[in-house]
Amino acid sequence: MHRLLWLASTHARLCLIAGLAGGLLLPGFAASLVPWLPHMVAILLTTTALRIGHRAAVGALGDLRWGLGAVAVLQMGVPLICLALLTLAGLQDTPAALAIVLTSAAPAITGSVNLALMLRLDAGRMMQILVLGTAAFPLTVLPVLAFLPQLGPASDVIIAALRLLAVIVLATGTGFLIRHIAFPQPTEGQTKALDGLSVLAFSFIVVGLMAALNPALREGPWLVAKWALLAFAISYLMQLATLLILRSSRLNAVAGPLAIGAGNRNIAIFLVALPAETIAPLMVFIGCWQLPMYLTPMLLPRLYKWALPHD
Repeated sequence: MHRLLWLASTHARLCLIAGLAGGLLLPGFAASLVPWLPHMVAILLTTTALRIGHRAAVGALGDLRWGLGAVAVLQMGVPLICLALLTLAGLQDTPAALAIVLTSAAPAITGSVNLALMLRLDAGRMMQILVLGTAAFPLTVLPVLAFLPQLGPASDVIIAALRLLAVIVLATGTGFLIRHIAFPQPTEGQTKALDGLSVLAFSFIVVGLMAALNPALREGPWLVAKWALLAFAISYLMQLATLLILRSSRLNAVAGPLAIGAGNRNIAIFLVALPAETIAPLMVFIGCWQLPMYLTPMLLPRLYKWALPHD
């Protein structure tokens, strides 16, 4: 087992590619994992918290000054600006516009800390952004809901956000407690094994998240290609813009984690509030949305190295 975890840590990027391939090539297995996705998210958070420890995740009180402002811009300012531009272009009622606005309004995905680890960014800062963004989401989403009545009652989305926050707090707390008891001062070998455990959990969950993609590819490959192109454009343009804006600012120390959070959003949080007729096309988009996120460690390391030369 120890050797397997070391191999996963050493070949983290290959594990992510294997997870994506499994989601596409094993549709039956992927579909069977869908009901277990909430549990898998909790396990992923626990293993990630176990890897980084509470000391790395706990920030100074001063972090709230930049953190709250950054979350407000990313989760409220960006989607409202996108919606305004789409409205000016007469595209506000299209499925693509809905995907763009929902994606930019969502908090960071629970696996964003794993992405930060693979890109050798500050995972503790990333954990802070994840928790803070999820906690603030019930407030930041309200203005977006006001302009998108098709999302359903605001209470449904807010309850979903609070439920996600509770899962994050409980799962990360469990991981921190296990780390404190079992690995208070982990050795280099133990740290590498914990890295491998985190990578395996992150790679496994994507199989279930890709469940809708295989049937969609058989029925309409060109439609999937369009959704995939949109997903890559949203994710990578948001990461690029965040890095370019922050790399020379006072927030350059957190530009990397904020860029990860900006381009890797948990759009699935909205599904509980969407009407059935809206869910179908967005499920294909959610499957496509996994591609740029899981390929970020393979496709964007040079971008982060260029934009953050001192990290």
